[in-house]
Amino acid sequence: MANSIDNEIWREQLSSEEFHICREKGTERPFTGEYYASKAEGSYRCTCCGAALFDSDTKFDSGTGWPSFYAPVDTNAVETESDTTLGMVRNEALCRNCGSHLGHVFPDGPDPTGLRYCINSVSLKFDPKK
Repeated sequence: MANSIDNEIWREQLSSEEFHICREKGTERPFTGEYYASKAEGSYRCTCCGAALFDSDTKFDSGTGWPSFYAPVDTNAVETESDTTLGMVRNEALCRNCGSHLGHVFPDGPDPTGLRYCINSVSLKFDPKK
């Protein structure tokens, strides 16, 4: 977890919403994020550090109101850790490069992985395919 000095730097670089979601592990309301319904081709990067996280080829409509992917762009791009907030056990998805909160991973996704990376749009920056 980022220390207070890191948080001061992040606060200067991020909007208040980006800081809340990415650094304080907040969640955007479902069906409000910029990318939940997007079908554009391209790649999704971390809002905080720009690391490549997901590709549109693995994006699917989960019906949950958040962008959902069945796999990260690379097995080392996203790490998970146990999240026991809200009285339940979930797997939190984090940018492996900077520790930014992305969302959560659930075991109810499509083949080939069976996983659903349920990600906040605010945690992502989209690069359209050229």
